[in-house]
Amino acid sequence: MRRIFFHLLFAPFLLLAGMVGAWQPIHENAAEPAREFRAAWVATVFNLDWPSSSGLPAARQQSELLAILNTAVRLRLNAIILQVRPNADALYRSSIEPWSNWLSGPGVNPGYDPLAFAISEAHRRGLELHAWFNPFRATVSGKPVGSGHISRRRPELIKRAGSTTLLNPSSSAAQQHVLQVIMDVVRRYDIDGVHLDDYFYPYPPHHNIADGLNPARRRAAIDSFVQRLYSSVKASKPWVRVGISPFGVWKPGVPAGIPAGVNAYEHLACDARKWLANGWVDYLSPQLYWRIDSPQSFPTLMQWWSSINPRRPVWPGIASARILSSEDRTRPASEIGRQIDLARQLARQSSGQLFWSWRSIGSNRGGVQKELAARYRGYAVPPAMPWCGSARPAMPTAQATNTARGVSVSWQPADASARKWVIQARRGAQWTTLCILPGSRRSVTLPSSMFNGVSRIAVRPISACGNSGVPAVLAP
Repeated sequence: MRRIFFHLLFAPFLLLAGMVGAWQPIHENAAEPAREFRAAWVATVFNLDWPSSSGLPAARQQSELLAILNTAVRLRLNAIILQVRPNADALYRSSIEPWSNWLSGPGVNPGYDPLAFAISEAHRRGLELHAWFNPFRATVSGKPVGSGHISRRRPELIKRAGSTTLLNPSSSAAQQHVLQVIMDVVRRYDIDGVHLDDYFYPYPPHHNIADGLNPARRRAAIDSFVQRLYSSVKASKPWVRVGISPFGVWKPGVPAGIPAGVNAYEHLACDARKWLANGWVDYLSPQLYWRIDSPQSFPTLMQWWSSINPRRPVWPGIASARILSSEDRTRPASEIGRQIDLARQLARQSSGQLFWSWRSIGSNRGGVQKELAARYRGYAVPPAMPWCGSARPAMPTAQATNTARGVSVSWQPADASARKWVIQARRGAQWTTLCILPGSRRSVTLPSSMFNGVSRIAVRPISACGNSGVPAVLAP
C-alpha cells in the first residue's frame, strides 16, 4: 500500500521531471514534411537586386546578402537563385572569366569569394543556393569588362544585337566555352542547382543575328547545348538540379487562344517543350508574368506547361516586380497570392513558385509579404528528384534535452547520405517543420516556445536528391 501511495502521490512530479529532462527514442513514424519549391531570383546585372551598387566594400556586400538570406528564411522561402554570371563574367573566383563589373568594377577582385560566401550562409540557414548563368550574353549597354573577357580574347565568336553583344549561340566553340564555365562551378562549388534564364538567341527586334542559320537549325543547336549541359552536370553531381526559365509563351496559339507575339520557339530558338518532354531538365520555370485575366492568361499557360511531362515539375516564374510598376500600374499584391494558389492547383508533379525578383519581395512592394505569409505558413522542403537517385538515408540516432536555453536536439547519422536535416514536431495529430539544416549539422537548440504542446520530436534525413529518410522520433 505504501508503494502504491508513493506512486500516486509523486507520479505527476515524476512526469514533470521527465518533461524537464531528456526526450526518449520511441518506435514511431512521423508524417512527411511539406514539399514545395519556393525561390526568388537575385539578379546582379545592372545591380538590380545585389549588390546595391558596384564597388561597395566587401563587408557591405556581405551584409546586404545576409539581409536577403535572413528575409528569405523569415518569409519561409527555401531557395535563392543567385546570378553568378550575368555577362560572360564571374561573381566567384575563376581562372576562365574575369570578375564582374557589377561586383567591384571590371576585373576587380572584391577581396572574398561571393559565391562561396553565399553558399555557406544559405546552407547555414537551410536554404538551397542555385547558381544562375546567362549562357551567351557577353556585354551590355557598352559597360566595361575585365581583361581576359571572352569578347577580347575571341572576338570572332561575338555577335552584336543592338546595345548587347553575345557569344554566337550556335557556335560549337562558344557552346564549349559556356559549358566549361558552368562545369567549372559545378565541380568546385557546393551548389544545389544550375539555372539558366531565357536569353539564348536575343529578343526581337535583334533576334536575326548574322549567323547564317534558319530558325530550325538554331533550335537544333540550342537543343544540343541543353542536352550536353544536362548530361555533363548529372555525370559530375547527379543531385544538382538543372533548371531553365524560358519565356512564358512557347508558340503563338499554343495553347489555344494565346495571341501572336514574341515567343520562345520562333524568336529565341528555345524548344523548352522538347527539353521537358525529353527529361533534359529537372524543372522548368516558364516566365508567366502576365495577369490571370490577361490575353496571355496565367492559368491557361500554367495548365499547358504542366501537361507536357507530368514526371518533371513546372514551377512558374511569377512577376512580383510588376506590382504597382510602370509595366502594370494597377497590379495589386493580391494578384501574386492568387497566382500562387493557381500554381498549386494546376501543378501536375510537384508545387513550386519562383519570384521575379528579390527587390520587390524584399521591399514588400504593395504588401506582397502578407500574401506570402498567408500561403507559406510553415517551412517546406524542396521536392525530391527520384529520377536522379532513389536511395534513402537510414535512421539517425537522436536525443533531446530541455535546457535553460530551450530544447537541445542532437543526432548522429547512420550513413553519410544526408544532404539536409529536417527537425519536426507534433502537436496533437499535426506534424510541422521547425527548421531545415545542412547535412553537416549534428545539433540545434531551439527556443522552448516552439515546443508548447509538443508531444513528439523527429529528426529526419533528406538525401542529396531530396528523398526522405527514416526519421528518429523522440517523446518526453
